[in-house]
Amino acid sequence: MPLNIPNLLTWLRIILIPLFVGIFYFEKSWVSLPHQNLVATVIFTLAAVTDWFDGWLARKLEQTSAFGAFLDPVADKLMVAAALIVLLQLGRIDAIVALIIIGREITISALREWMAQLGASQSVAVSFLGKIKTVSQMVAIPLLLYDDPLGAFDPHGVGTWLIYIAAALTLISMFYYLKMALPQINKRL
Repeated sequence: MPLNIPNLLTWLRIILIPLFVGIFYFEKSWVSLPHQNLVATVIFTLAAVTDWFDGWLARKLEQTSAFGAFLDPVADKLMVAAALIVLLQLGRIDAIVALIIIGREITISALREWMAQLGASQSVAVSFLGKIKTVSQMVAIPLLLYDDPLGAFDPHGVGTWLIYIAAALTLISMFYYLKMALPQINKRL
């Protein structure tokens, strides 16, 4: 495992997950719910920024590695899954939304792994639609975590719309990836 700045940032994202989840288990007399919301939002946003930054740094410093390429999406999926489970527990999203997004991530990760073993990983490379889905959920989740109104702006309302858009895009992109992999799947049946 190459120890470089991009990989350290990815590890930081993974280390932040227990802190992110744990903030909601602090006694309300220690940290009020609005403060828990704020801290969780900051942690998740920091993790989302490091996700973009570590990839950019790896390319810029020419420090890409097979381990980093493996660990980065794992860290992303763990952070998003943790956030969705927290939001579900707080009653801020529906179970179907969490199930769609987490289920798709597991399905596509397994599909990509299988396609890589077949030497056909390019057929399920990240698409523009997948990137839009990611942006949508990475904006929705902090809004839903923060939850409290900001003047006339309703983060919960906007976040709810965005997470439903992300869930719809999640399904569409999953079917897109499955369609792209179908020729390889048919060859193996």
